[in-house]
Amino acid sequence: MCEFVSWIEVKDKILFLTAYDIFETKQGRKLQACCQSPDDYMGHGAIRFFYEISSNTGINRECTDFSSPDNFPPEIGKAIKEGKMRGLGLSKQLLLPRAWAEYKKIEQPALAEYEKIQQSAWAEYEKIRQPVLAEYKKIRQSAWAEYKKIRQSAWAEYEKIRQSAWAEYKKIRQSAWAEYEKIEQPALAEYEKIRQPVFWDLFANPKNRVKKWR
Repeated sequence: MCEFVSWIEVKDKILFLTAYDIFETKQGRKLQACCQSPDDYMGHGAIRFFYEISSNTGINRECTDFSSPDNFPPEIGKAIKEGKMRGLGLSKQLLLPRAWAEYKKIEQPALAEYEKIQQSAWAEYEKIRQPVLAEYKKIRQSAWAEYKKIRQSAWAEYEKIRQSAWAEYKKIRQSAWAEYEKIEQPALAEYEKIRQPVFWDLFANPKNRVKKWR
């Protein structure tokens, strides 16, 4: 995952993604289908996918210092000011303290709800993963003890047992992780659905912005 905002310098061009690119274009819909998470929409890989350029084309850039539009290429600063990054990220540095307080008033309950669901799902994941990991360690230690008794000739046997036990652990862990994501991802999406519009609605009013971003 790359930072908000990321871009790629290709000769005299600055390649980056806006909300329109991601949510309103055919290539953007393909990108969404390929990404594992909305967090990936702003990444260099996503930019390369959208513009169909190879991994060795251009220079990857990113900046998280929103104290001034001058920290970004002019076209990106302009896109932020015009609200074209709506839904893709946010920064406290863009808003005046009173506007940020207004944002937090709505965002905090949404975050608390997401964390409640996320923690419950994580506990369920750990409940499945931990006993399987303990079983793997028990098998590995037993095989290791046998190996130490016989050494060289037993190494292949030890690896065979360990690899088999590890494969079983990974299989169950991945299944449990898939279950966790099935619960966590919609909860995260719901949280993002609340906080992103609140932030960008506030930012849309220049009076809520710090002076340099008006």
